[in-house]
Amino acid sequence: MTGRISAAYLIETRYPLEVAAAAMAGEQSSGTFRTVPGETPELLQRFGARVEFIKDIAEVETEALPFSRSPKTLGDAKLRRAKIGLSWNIENTGTVLASVWSTVLGNLFELHHFSAMRLLDVAFPDVFADAYPGPAFAVAGTRRLTGIERRPLIGTIVKPSIGLSPEATAALADTLIAAGLDFIKDDELMGDPPHSPFEYRFEAVMAVIDRHADRTGRKVMYAANISGDFDAMRRQLDLIERRGGTCAMLVLNSVGLSGVIEVRRHSAVSLHGHRAGWGLFGRSPDVGMTYLAYQKFWRLAGIDHMHVNGLSNKFCEQDESVMASAHACLTPMFERADRPDIAMPVFSSGQTAVQAAETYRRLGSNDFIYCCGGGIMAHPGGPAAGVQSLHDAFDAAAAGIPAHDYAATHPELEAALQAFG
Repeated sequence: MTGRISAAYLIETRYPLEVAAAAMAGEQSSGTFRTVPGETPELLQRFGARVEFIKDIAEVETEALPFSRSPKTLGDAKLRRAKIGLSWNIENTGTVLASVWSTVLGNLFELHHFSAMRLLDVAFPDVFADAYPGPAFAVAGTRRLTGIERRPLIGTIVKPSIGLSPEATAALADTLIAAGLDFIKDDELMGDPPHSPFEYRFEAVMAVIDRHADRTGRKVMYAANISGDFDAMRRQLDLIERRGGTCAMLVLNSVGLSGVIEVRRHSAVSLHGHRAGWGLFGRSPDVGMTYLAYQKFWRLAGIDHMHVNGLSNKFCEQDESVMASAHACLTPMFERADRPDIAMPVFSSGQTAVQAAETYRRLGSNDFIYCCGGGIMAHPGGPAAGVQSLHDAFDAAAAGIPAHDYAATHPELEAALQAFG
């Protein structure tokens, strides 16, 4: 097994940059705060993390994060920002993703040397492509399962998130499918609660899906949230497959890498990855990690769809960040023709026909799922008109026609632009 895992970081420190980088390398490989017996030059050469580059960025005035410190011998050392590159021998971790996570993240964020620490990117050697099959469906498989070609998939989330009975959920699904949706997902807060047990909810929704499939010849994809204990997830996956379901949803930060890997190995359906809790990692520019690094772990583990937020969303994320995330999901990690090494980005959060054209233009692709709640249910003409407004918006975008011009002859789009613009 050969190759090296590499990672790039943004740091802020008063230490000399070479000393700070060495502290990072030691903490995340063979070293600790003192030299210990057994850490021989030979061991260090083989297993010690290697500092690949140090790029000084700028001097700053104020520490981004509290509680960092530096030796008194440094006096009033200047506070500097820099980019640091580290790499590790694959022998340190093997191809165990959980070990890689601990290696490139681990205790780095707590070292007293630093008043900022952010993982910018991570790269895996090709041996990981053999160890993990990656997404089983991604774009092509999702299109095959849904029967949707050459346009974005239009979807929504079951709302209210919590409180609906299985029967009420099925009734809502009936309304949404009749309106023309391609994709429906549970909210991340809905799992297997006493008021809506997974088995009963899934059976009720699938009965509705099957009835509409008999009418239309096309089966809507339902991403049922199975996030829970391993045994429960296996049982629920078995039910999904037995009942002819095509998708399961996982709350990534709740079930973890090992949970996703186990589900992928056990499952023959597409896996929809929800990033609930992402703000803990991504909101601050001074700590955590970028989505570029984050989504690579989950794609390797086998996730087919990755949430990326949406343009002009209800959260704090900026549009540039949203689009960078979506582009990252569609960028292969390995140059391998034998694997679908991408994930389908999922836009959501306050999305309507208003953002559709810009989403299409900036992504440069129609390979995405576009989830709207209020943009469909709150359309003045009702859910069917809301879905039609989205089709109209994407048709206009694909034809290069401004949405307001297209709306002149498409009343559902005109109503959406008036209501949500």
